[in-house]
Amino acid sequence: MEQSITYRYDTQLLIEGENLDEDEINAYFVEHFDGDCLLAVGDDTLIKIHYHTNEPWKVLEYCRTLGEIFDIVVEDMDRQARGLKG
Repeated sequence: MEQSITYRYDTQLLIEGENLDEDEINAYFVEHFDGDCLLAVGDDTLIKIHYHTNEPWKVLEYCRTLGEIFDIVVEDMDRQARGLKG
């Protein structure tokens, strides 16, 4: 039986900036983005984001407003799952 993936894209990146607040970033994600497995951790100058969503470009657009974004990885988990099944 094939498992359905609700949120297709595993989106990960780093944000470098000033006065970053992981609690505010978490709250923004919960209010504005549809997804799961949110991780937004770090300090006031560097935050690591990990999030499963169907709209990774919205995550990138928002994070860019907070500072410089880098080490960006967007993986299609649906393709990975199908690849594992041959």
